[in-house]
Amino acid sequence: MTEPGMYSGSCHCGKIRFEVKLALEKAIACNCSICSKAGWLLAFVPADQFTLLSGEDALADYQFGKKRIHHYFCPSCGIHPFGAGTGPNGQEMRAVNVRCLEGVDPESLVLTKFDGKKL
Repeated sequence: MTEPGMYSGSCHCGKIRFEVKLALEKAIACNCSICSKAGWLLAFVPADQFTLLSGEDALADYQFGKKRIHHYFCPSCGIHPFGAGTGPNGQEMRAVNVRCLEGVDPESLVLTKFDGKKL
């Protein structure tokens, strides 16, 4: 297993910047309506492994369905860099769009398909 490393990420225009600590060797490809349309590839981390560096005041929040997940996006460039919610165990989590991480080739990751359409 890969050791956790620090990754920097951002939206396209750079207003929203963050750092995340994770062992990045796989990502989740969800087929729910928002993930498939936004092109998300997800890596989940506990909230304490995620630091929003800039752009908190710029974040727009979209919720749908049961409104358990905050799908954050930049209203300037439209990119969805991360989301926030609570895991099944009650722990605060962040869903990082690995496509927004600097220096990461999504093609090098093992993708796990998740059938979010059934939720």
